[in-house]
Amino acid sequence: MEILKIVGGTKLKGEVSISGAKNAALPILFASILSEEPSIIKNIPLLADINTTLKVLDALGLKTFFKLEDHAIEIDGSELASIEAPYELVRTMRASVLVLGPLLARQGEAKVSLPGGCAIGARPVDFHLSALEKMGAEFKIESGYIHGVAKNGLKGAVMPLPFPSVGATENALMAAVLAEGVSEIQNAACEPEIVDLANALRSMGADISGEGSPTIRITGVKKLKGMRHSVAPDRVEAATFLCAGLITQGCVTVQGINESYLSSALDVLKEMGGKISSTENSVTAEYLTPLHSVNIETSPFPGFPTDMQAQFMALMTQANGSSQIKETIFENRFMHVPELIRLGARIKIHGNEAMVEGPLPLSGAIVMATDLRASASLIIAGLAAKGETVIRRIYHLDRGYEQIEKKLQGLGAQISRELEK
Repeated sequence: MEILKIVGGTKLKGEVSISGAKNAALPILFASILSEEPSIIKNIPLLADINTTLKVLDALGLKTFFKLEDHAIEIDGSELASIEAPYELVRTMRASVLVLGPLLARQGEAKVSLPGGCAIGARPVDFHLSALEKMGAEFKIESGYIHGVAKNGLKGAVMPLPFPSVGATENALMAAVLAEGVSEIQNAACEPEIVDLANALRSMGADISGEGSPTIRITGVKKLKGMRHSVAPDRVEAATFLCAGLITQGCVTVQGINESYLSSALDVLKEMGGKISSTENSVTAEYLTPLHSVNIETSPFPGFPTDMQAQFMALMTQANGSSQIKETIFENRFMHVPELIRLGARIKIHGNEAMVEGPLPLSGAIVMATDLRASASLIIAGLAAKGETVIRRIYHLDRGYEQIEKKLQGLGAQISRELEK
């Protein structure tokens, strides 16, 4: 089992290149199912979840070719031979449920294991199924699998979502591009990753408008060509490095991303006292004065992202005063709190709210990652802690951060990946 060792106390300084966004790349890869023609997708991050996605596509009969040196993937969808995404793959990654829409659109049938992934809440797939049912799909839950059939093909429909779910929006969008007639997704998610998926689908010949707003309108087409697309930058990775720079009282520039992707996070960093500057293709966070406490509440885009909550909690441990976090998206996303407390943080939880007292000196300890973003929060805290921090179960980290320890080393961090003895 691999671990991360961190010796804290070094001010991070320098520039770091941001990888393609995992949360954009996964649905875009699954969208390749929609065409028989070859697709080429660039700026793919090197992550465990990407490898799992390619295995799912391979299991369906698609041929995938990863050009490692170019961060590009070529996908040949001409021989789609199966409609089943097997349990042994889906259990490790919730995003696998995104094969439902494309398979129903192209084949009229899909069979997908009920998904797994990080244990941060129930995250039911009801919204996905309800939207697809509006287009004429019928579903049964059988032996742990979702079995969907569209006997007469998918038909355009109005799909009001009870909540602006990113996954449900993506599944509905991918299904609607080949459905007969006009579809409208109401109360759609507005995240940049939705916009990136729409752009990828548009490169295939899809007719889409309104992405990035609560109402997306799709006119179905009979056939889609192969995709040519470059994945958008990872805003969560960028925010993670900016937090790491500030908690170490340093200065970090993230390259390859525009500040528009990070507006809510940057607003919080500014409120905390960080000096934020940007160019068209970079954002810099510099520590000049002691950080201030701040209150945040997670919410769908353009609100503060739940995927950044844990990282900002780590930063709050070094801010003057009492900071508050209200988590409104996932009911079980404070599992990193006991581990931060092991490092010396003072955090109290009341239901879906956490109160963080700061600043308190952090001390290195052995801690355990509980999910993907929790892993990042422990790294950030470890960088500020006195002495050595050891983080176990870092396989969570590899699902969403590409070579994070090497990127941090480039900023001056004393961090290494080792085999646990």
